[in-house]
Amino acid sequence: MVKVKTTMDPKAMRRLSGAPAEALELTVEGAKDSILGDIMAAEVVPKQTGHLEISANIITTKVKRGKVTISYDTPYARRLYWHPEYNFRKDKNRNAQGKWLEAWAEGKKTKSVRDTFKRLLKKLAGGFIK
Repeated sequence: MVKVKTTMDPKAMRRLSGAPAEALELTVEGAKDSILGDIMAAEVVPKQTGHLEISANIITTKVKRGKVTISYDTPYARRLYWHPEYNFRKDKNRNAQGKWLEAWAEGKKTKSVRDTFKRLLKKLAGGFIK
């Protein structure tokens, strides 16, 4: 028979339990490799005056449940988003389009989102996640 006694470091456990939420938040709005930064760099948001693009909000009220929302707060955001058939001007944002978040939510950019989250989670977990 083998007896094992373990003690948990409360500070390390708090760090580990908060790491996923913090990593998710940084994945969306962190300085480097963030989704929001990638969206701006990809020039996919329709742009005439720039109000739509700068109205992007990150809603993190459900981050502990693994959900973060990117919302655009202009009266016309919904109309432009759900109508990709519109002929968007390309002189200010060369890749302007409707449904501009789809690539990050369900398309070709989801792998980079997952990779960024994994990298940040490993870093924030303080060596507990390999």
